[in-house]
Amino acid sequence: MAGASPPPPGGRRRLRDDGVRTPTSAEQTKVEDIVQEVFDACKTNHRASQFVLQREKHFHYLKRGLRQLTEAYECLDASRPWLCYWILHSLELLDEPIPQSVASDVCQFLSRCQSPQGGFGGGPGQHPHLAPTYAAVNALCIIGTEEAFGVIDRKKLLEYLHSLKQPDGSFLMHVGGEVDVRSAYCAASVASLTNILTPALFAGTAEWIARCQNWEGGIGGVPGMEAHGGYTFCGMAALVILKREHLLNLRSLLHWVTGRQMRFEGGFQGRCNKLVDGCYSFWQAGLLPLLHRALHARGDAALSMARWMFDQSALQEYILLCCQCPAGGLLDKPGKSRDFYHTCYCLSGLAIAQHFGSGDLHHEVILGVPENRLQATHPVYNIAPEKVVRAVMHFLQQPVPSLEPTAAAE
Repeated sequence: MAGASPPPPGGRRRLRDDGVRTPTSAEQTKVEDIVQEVFDACKTNHRASQFVLQREKHFHYLKRGLRQLTEAYECLDASRPWLCYWILHSLELLDEPIPQSVASDVCQFLSRCQSPQGGFGGGPGQHPHLAPTYAAVNALCIIGTEEAFGVIDRKKLLEYLHSLKQPDGSFLMHVGGEVDVRSAYCAASVASLTNILTPALFAGTAEWIARCQNWEGGIGGVPGMEAHGGYTFCGMAALVILKREHLLNLRSLLHWVTGRQMRFEGGFQGRCNKLVDGCYSFWQAGLLPLLHRALHARGDAALSMARWMFDQSALQEYILLCCQCPAGGLLDKPGKSRDFYHTCYCLSGLAIAQHFGSGDLHHEVILGVPENRLQATHPVYNIAPEKVVRAVMHFLQQPVPSLEPTAAAE
């Protein structure tokens, strides 16, 4: 359905502070004013021409980043596998092929990030950590070659995951580190993609995640904490992998996440009373396919078979008008700088908003020109669905590594 209509102006509602101005309401009003200027400029300058994804500029920004980064990225020295993943995933969404030589260089670099103890660090020689381990495995699955799959030491990875597992079912992010829902998702994601997911490894994990759902309906980092978009995605996606999403109050979660789409901007906020941010285009909107599937499995007759339960056109409008840097790359909101993180998750959210379902139930809602269409992304792993299938099929041919009793008991 290319050329979908943008949201009607009457559907937008600005903040009403009931005459009580607070720092929060002042910041929200400031953002709405900036976004209003963008929308007004779009109306003045031939509306349709503004809904264009600047593919070529984004491609050149991403291609440059794979080979060379400025010294401004020095602060991300412990996140180098993330940079590989953010860029490679953005390129696959744009349907830009990765040259074989570049793919091989990425594989060799990530192999140097792999720790002798298992898992991947944020750079060569760094301690292993579940976040860059997730990013590295995703990047290697996007490449999807024998060389890429061969980088992953599955036995050491399984030992590493066991070393992080806690008695209550949770996982540490790294040895001696913190516990939160991200670690459960990262562990479940890499374990399921590489065929090392065992009942013993995830005993109690689903129940621990369910305890992180709070009175708001969303999921916090640990039990008792405020609901947050990133943690909620991680918790829900981990439960989908573990086939235990029924442990959540799905209706309450649906109510919480749909309330995070901003009524004026069209994008999503991460928490109640926070500002819109382009990255939540994926972390929040990506929850809706997972919820749709879970509610459909329970026989919910009220579900649409053509659209997700959020305003897909409004989200696309926010990303296309407010989150594109004229020089390439995407960003949080107007006035912010571009970066590879926001480029990846703005494009991922745009793909979620464009594609409903799969197979015979696949419907597309493309705002603007047909060339805006991105490739679909898997809502659990956030890589291309066919790359998920390729990785799973590859590693299913290999047995689950057996561990020494001491390693499995740690």
